[in-house]
Amino acid sequence: MRDGFIKVAAVTPNLKVADVDYNYKKIVELLDIATSQKNKVIVFPELCLSGYTCHDLFMQDRLLDECKNGLIKLAEHSVNYDSIIFVGLPIDIEGKLYNVAAAINKGKILGLIPKHYLPNYNEFYEARQFFSGKNLNMSINIGGQIVPVGEKIVFTCNEMSALRIAAEICEDIWVPNSPSIFHALNGANLIVNLSASNEIVGKSSYRKQLVSNHSAKIISGYIYACSGPSESTQDVVYSGHNLIAENGRILAESKLFFEGIISAELDMKRLDAERRRWTTFESSEISSYLKVNFSLKEEQTKLTRFIDPHPFVPKDNQERNHRCEDIINIQAHGLKKRLEHITTKTALIGVSGGLDSTLALMVTVKAFDLLGYDRKGIIGVTMPGFGTTSRTYENAVKLINCIGATFKEISIVEAVNVHFKDIGHDKDIFDVTYENSQARERTQILMDLANKYNGIVIGTGDLSELALGWATYNGDHMSMYAVNVSIPKTLVKYLVKYFADTIEDKTIANCLNDILDTPISPELLPTNGKDIVQKTEDIVGPYELHDFFMYNMLRHGSSPRKIYRLAQIAFLGIYDETTILKWEKVFYKRFFSQQFKRSCLPDGPKVGSIAISPRGDLRMPSDASASIWLKELENL
Repeated sequence: MRDGFIKVAAVTPNLKVADVDYNYKKIVELLDIATSQKNKVIVFPELCLSGYTCHDLFMQDRLLDECKNGLIKLAEHSVNYDSIIFVGLPIDIEGKLYNVAAAINKGKILGLIPKHYLPNYNEFYEARQFFSGKNLNMSINIGGQIVPVGEKIVFTCNEMSALRIAAEICEDIWVPNSPSIFHALNGANLIVNLSASNEIVGKSSYRKQLVSNHSAKIISGYIYACSGPSESTQDVVYSGHNLIAENGRILAESKLFFEGIISAELDMKRLDAERRRWTTFESSEISSYLKVNFSLKEEQTKLTRFIDPHPFVPKDNQERNHRCEDIINIQAHGLKKRLEHITTKTALIGVSGGLDSTLALMVTVKAFDLLGYDRKGIIGVTMPGFGTTSRTYENAVKLINCIGATFKEISIVEAVNVHFKDIGHDKDIFDVTYENSQARERTQILMDLANKYNGIVIGTGDLSELALGWATYNGDHMSMYAVNVSIPKTLVKYLVKYFADTIEDKTIANCLNDILDTPISPELLPTNGKDIVQKTEDIVGPYELHDFFMYNMLRHGSSPRKIYRLAQIAFLGIYDETTILKWEKVFYKRFFSQQFKRSCLPDGPKVGSIAISPRGDLRMPSDASASIWLKELENL
């Protein structure tokens, strides 16, 4: 349960209809297996102690008595398990029959949750035997235990407050006003559904979509355990279609006509972090709920779930291309609106032959094409300096000319040397003054050219650079519209690749592909003109690691310890633990110390769930301390 992870299971037993002893034994057999696999929340189907398809046999005292006895025995047996268990059974309360989910933990029956909505259409006729539990709120004696009964119950783990469970039964998720909506609004972040959903053509895909979408709507984990093919097949067949979802993502799914166990690890702290972001996650209809506590041992959950090392980049090619198209359209339409508003047909871009300026240039081309503007209004400026190499220079020149923009070359060498003389800096001392003077000179040139040609300067810096503060203040940090401001470095290359793959002009495509193969470099230190001597990732660390750190910190509010743990899994065989820890420390130091640069960023379009605009997603003080985050890393 450390770091918010909990292993959960949906279980479909083989059963015999109305044979409670047999069903009890099968449930216990599967519990033994499920708990040996370290599952902490274990969910069985609707009415599994009796079988869902007993129909009018539910009216028989003998069956009801045996089910109650089975529940008592199961509770007694649960002292052997470090888990909370949900099983379904019929139970008579004051002369009315209810379809309930029983929650059991270490010898205790924690509560009974009755089914709210009873289907009574087509092949279903539950209202023939059962009463709705929508108004039930009481306690009953079961085997000497006083047990609360009602649908408004949330079970909270003593050892992990981020684990808060509520239950609903089958039909309850299929209706517009599901009980789980109110469970979630009252704090439950894991919903268990004990179900008996029969199988007909096309229903499984709809069921999967339903569970996925519902878990996203209520920002919860969702465990759906379904009756299987050993139910009566008199008129319908049940498939045991079990599902485990987390905020819209299906983590585990059984095949159809399944009996057995599926498992997954849910990230409960991630769910809570997501809810904290959505301040509209509230309702005036919230009513009083009973909070029932239960206990589990404090231990670390072994993770088998996929941890994406590149969370900004979809793995599937088709999905990735679709996302690239969406992002490029957002960037281009954002710039289109700005150009229209200020009534200019001129845009200036410093084109270095690197990835960021290439992306900004191609986005500007698209914006101009959308407006029907002449591409000659795009002024691509190359500004070779002390570290410019022939490869990047030639690619910049070729790209500007091939797309039909206006080419302009202005060397910064002489101007920067004069500046060094003016400020008394030795040009042979290659320090931050040496580097930043070049970046500011380039920005000054672009800004002044924008005035001269009545245009605007298009910013090229990306999200990853700004998160790390890898930008010269009032140098490449500044522009008049920053089209790449929310594009992480790991995604930039795929956007450029998308342009290369979809553009008809093969000369441009070849140029883009060569830029993709060029090492990332600011090119600010002297070189022989051919070899890139200054590689960014050697200085600040691998961008794929920093993007991983940034995503998990900003998107999910994860702690440094948790991010370190996830990174070890995501980058297994790529980076060792020492390397990951080294660069994570660098990330936190730079992220906190460089906020002052992000506090005054120019306008630019948000394209994804992570953005750092001071006017939108990141309201962070420029002088906040990183000490508690770094302290956790030091203590690992």
